[in-house]
Amino acid sequence: MQNEDGDVLDGPNLTQDEGIRATTAQKLSQLRPSFQQDGTTTAGNSSQVSDGAAAVLLARRSVAKAKGLPILARYRGFAVAGVPPAIMGIGPAIAIPKVLKQVGLTIHDIDVFELNEAFASQAVYCIKKLGLDPRKVNPNGGAIALGHPLGCTGARQVATLLSALRRTGQKHGVVSMCIGKMESSVRAWQLMQDIVGTGMGAAAVFSLE
Repeated sequence: MQNEDGDVLDGPNLTQDEGIRATTAQKLSQLRPSFQQDGTTTAGNSSQVSDGAAAVLLARRSVAKAKGLPILARYRGFAVAGVPPAIMGIGPAIAIPKVLKQVGLTIHDIDVFELNEAFASQAVYCIKKLGLDPRKVNPNGGAIALGHPLGCTGARQVATLLSALRRTGQKHGVVSMCIGKMESSVRAWQLMQDIVGTGMGAAAVFSLE
């Protein structure tokens, strides 16, 4: 790392992702369910809380060319879709068809899907609901393997997607995730004396240049 003056800063050397953990099927089977006593979601099949940093530069083509910046891909479109907060994890299953219709593509046109794995159960549901080829989904690992640093995941997915498309010579990719949030609304609090939750899915399409 360097500071603004160009001086090299001392710091820890990172040799592997922090999420790599040694485990076995037996250890995973002994983990307690996270949400319900008889549930199947555990710490072993959920995304990790981890640190991360990523950046994506989105620009007009004319500006990128004028500044001599490499154009990696074309941003085709973006869509969000609301879902009940209790099942916010299914959001990608609603948002992905919406954005594909918007850009004139189909499920079969997409070469790689970066589907954020908040939980294995919601990712599997979305794959089955949309009829996705599992080989096209998170081919380099998703949030369960790589981590889910909040505020970074979307950019990390885009970087992973574009690298995968370029490496394999493929063309179209989708980035998608569910969004669940509990927020206190002053007006709602006054009216309902309750906490309002939101649930939605988001999806974007990119085509490699």
